[in-house]
Amino acid sequence: MPTNVSPEYKKAEQAFREAREPADRLKCLKEMLRTIPKHKGTEHLQRDIKTRIKMLTDELAGPRKGGARTGPSHSVRPEGAAQIALLGPPNSGKSQLHHRLTGARSEIGPYPFTTQFLLPGMMPYEDIHFQLVDLPPISNDYFEPWVVNSLQTADAAFLVIDISNPECIDHIDQVIAQLDERKVSLTNQFKIELVNGVSASEDPDFDPFRVVLPTILIANKIDLAVDPDELDALNELVNYNFPSIALSALTGSNLELFPQMVFEKMKIVRVYTKIPGKPPDTDKPFTLKFGGKVSDVARQIHKDFEDTFKFARIWGKNVFAGQQVGPDHLLDDLDILEIHVR
Repeated sequence: MPTNVSPEYKKAEQAFREAREPADRLKCLKEMLRTIPKHKGTEHLQRDIKTRIKMLTDELAGPRKGGARTGPSHSVRPEGAAQIALLGPPNSGKSQLHHRLTGARSEIGPYPFTTQFLLPGMMPYEDIHFQLVDLPPISNDYFEPWVVNSLQTADAAFLVIDISNPECIDHIDQVIAQLDERKVSLTNQFKIELVNGVSASEDPDFDPFRVVLPTILIANKIDLAVDPDELDALNELVNYNFPSIALSALTGSNLELFPQMVFEKMKIVRVYTKIPGKPPDTDKPFTLKFGGKVSDVARQIHKDFEDTFKFARIWGKNVFAGQQVGPDHLLDDLDILEIHVR
């Protein structure tokens, strides 16, 4: 990654990482290609951008007229507060966990490679939902190539293992290694910090196309584990330091604790809106990531609101009731927002 890129390129790259719709990602890639400095130091990155433009163009075009369909879709439109990918080795109980958390009808079987395609479902927590996407298993012997493309829109991952299996540590290593080889990193950091005091895009070793997924380790099948302290022993033996929880998708043990853990780790901010002179709408909040601003809510309400924004009034735990704020005001969970436009 060159260090002398223009502000226009940095803006396009940031927009690409934040984009969730394929059409938006394609638009950002074209802008990255237009604004990237054209010299020998960027030749590799230019080729990478062109390759991804072609892949997304083909994806958006769909199957050729008169040709055979290529099969089910390998991407899911993000919905809810966050999209979370379920990853794991064969027979870890991923699909059963997905079914218990979302109610979606996953194909479940006591044999490996039951999941062949991706399956979305919605996990409820209080007044919001998280979208969980069940994906095929990963091992040294099995990896569906399209899985990487499916992870482009994910906000986080659940790494599901069978804690009763003596080889579970090796399984963790295999999943992480297979993903890393394909430019997907699992991290224990749920808030991306500055790298050596600079933003990621200014780091010369930063790869704009590497997918970085905050990850929770799920030690499944504790009903089969002999030692109740198995998870503590596992955490001491591995060096990844993922936030972790032990549960049983079969019996439901500890399952009720999981949605709240996800909400807290993902640092989701719920914001309710109101019309002047009316009570707030508390049925369905807008959801933002930690660090979300008033302008982010305005953009979700209507794309023109950000341009016509005048001011907002806010009610919440860290403001005065009805305090007037600008578009860059940082929001807290359960804030109530009243937006005024020109």
